[in-house]
Amino acid sequence: MNPVAPHRATLTVLVGLAAAAVVAGLVALSPTLERLMLRLPAMPTTAIAVAFAVVGLVVFAVWAVAQLSRAARTRARRSALAATVHGELSCGIRSRLLVQRLNEVANADRPVRLGARYSVVVDELGVAFWNGGSRPRRAAQFPWREVRNIRADSMVVGGAVVPVVELRVRHNGASVELPIILSSGRPVRFALADAPFFAVVRSWKSKHRAALAAEGLELPPLTAPIPIITPRMAAAARR
Repeated sequence: MNPVAPHRATLTVLVGLAAAAVVAGLVALSPTLERLMLRLPAMPTTAIAVAFAVVGLVVFAVWAVAQLSRAARTRARRSALAATVHGELSCGIRSRLLVQRLNEVANADRPVRLGARYSVVVDELGVAFWNGGSRPRRAAQFPWREVRNIRADSMVVGGAVVPVVELRVRHNGASVELPIILSSGRPVRFALADAPFFAVVRSWKSKHRAALAAEGLELPPLTAPIPIITPRMAAAARR
C-alpha cells in the first residue's frame, strides 16, 4: 500500500466534511444572509472589480519580491560557502523531522540548529550541514565511515509529496535516517525533483563508495533497478 494513501484519504474526508458544513450553514442562515444583503449599500461593479485587481497585483508583487530576495540570498550563501570549502554543494530545505533526527545523534550540550535554507557539502571527508550567509557556520558533520546508506525516498510536506535523500548515519551510538529535502533553487519550484534530484543521489553514493574503498572498509550493496518482464519475454523463457 502506498504510504501516502492514508494521508490523502484523511485529507479528502476532512475537506468533504468542511464543505458539507459550509453548505449546511449557508442553507440554515439563508434568510439572515438575504436580509443582510438588502441592508448593504449599493456599490458599482466596476469599482469592485478594480479594487480586486489592485489587491491581486499588490499581493503578486509582494510575493515576487520575496521570492527573488530569497533566491538572491541563496545564491550569495552558496557563493560564500564555495569560497571556503571544496566539494559538491547543494541547498537544503529545513524540515522539523530532519532537525529532530539530527538532535537525536548530536551532543546534548550542543543542539543542532538549521536555517530555513541550509547548505549540504559532500566531499572526500563526508557530509556536512552548513548555516549562515556571508560567514558560513558548520552545524553538523558526518564522516563517510559513519554513513551507512544513501537512498532516494519521498515524504509528505503539507499536501504534496516531495523527493528526499535518506541519509542513514550512525553517530554517538545511535543510528538514524536523515530526510534531506533538496531545494531546486528556483522561485517557482519548491523541491528538487526528477533527473537533477537522482543525479545528486548518484553522485553522493559514488563519493561514499569511493571513500570507503580508499579506507579499505566494507562497501554498501549496490541497488540495481528491477527488470521489466513483458509477456513476450515470459513466453520466450518458457519455450
